[in-house]
Amino acid sequence: MGLFNFMTKEIAMDLGTANTVIIHNDKVVVDEPSIVAIDRTTNKIMAVGRKAMLMHGKTHENIKTIRPLRDGVIADFMIAEHMMRELIKMIYTRKPLFPPSLKMVISIPSGITEVEERAVRDSAEQAGAKEVRLIHEPMAAAIGIGLDVLEPTGNMIIDIGGGTSEIAVIALGGIVSNKSIRIAGDDFNADIEEYMRKAHNLSIGERTAERVKIEVGAAMAEIDNPPPDFPVHGRHLLSGIPREVMVSHAEIAQALDKTISKIEAAILNALENTPPELSADILNTGIYMAGGGSLLRGLDKRIEQKTKLRVHVAEDPLRAVARGAGIALKNFDKFPFLIK
Repeated sequence: MGLFNFMTKEIAMDLGTANTVIIHNDKVVVDEPSIVAIDRTTNKIMAVGRKAMLMHGKTHENIKTIRPLRDGVIADFMIAEHMMRELIKMIYTRKPLFPPSLKMVISIPSGITEVEERAVRDSAEQAGAKEVRLIHEPMAAAIGIGLDVLEPTGNMIIDIGGGTSEIAVIALGGIVSNKSIRIAGDDFNADIEEYMRKAHNLSIGERTAERVKIEVGAAMAEIDNPPPDFPVHGRHLLSGIPREVMVSHAEIAQALDKTISKIEAAILNALENTPPELSADILNTGIYMAGGGSLLRGLDKRIEQKTKLRVHVAEDPLRAVARGAGIALKNFDKFPFLIK
């Protein structure tokens, strides 16, 4: 048995729309953008992850960059499988003699259909996984934050990623009420692009919108320690010449307002469908936030004002789901909520 154990590699993967994080031996070994660059003439993969991200929006006709996940689910099956395979290869410092058999836990959105779930499982198996278990993202986020999910107390988790926002109430190792909406970080970027086009006549790309969101993004105009104004570079729509426009956090807060309202509505909806005993628990414990979206300045305060509940943001929100999947990996056969 020892030999086979030596041949098995256990990894936990948070396969996200924006980033994919892989955990091996409790360490984050891979944290790369979920994007692949392909040579159109030969259909060969040129780059994966960061290298491909640097090409995004700057390619000529022979290269195309593809994000194989849309709204948290696999949109391009072949590319997703190749991406997984390449990212798994990044774990090794040197190439192994025999490809090890992989034991994997992968996180999936809670509002996923059976077909989409099957696509994730099949991709993993094609990429070399012998045993695969799936875990719902809010559940993984809760474990990653450090909550005891098997207890009979209710906890509310909001996981705002790149493609989906997951809102779930968890108790006794299961999801009691959940709302999974396909409105998240990518929509924030689209809002910023649209705002720059309408308000400043400036055409900007997806990567620039992402930078703006990180540098000056905010959920409301009145926030503690606001960031300085940020210079945004793009193409001026009227003259067609590259231009620089200074943007403040208040402008971005205004641009994102509608999308954030949709997320708030989903949170209120999930709270309405929560059994009263668990509602009482949530009043004591508050709401926990994870995912990259929870880093948006003032979003926690805005949700606090809307729900009148305490909001706690996870310590390392970008990796909370992956960490939770890593803990689930250790309890591969113990945790009842891992989907076989």
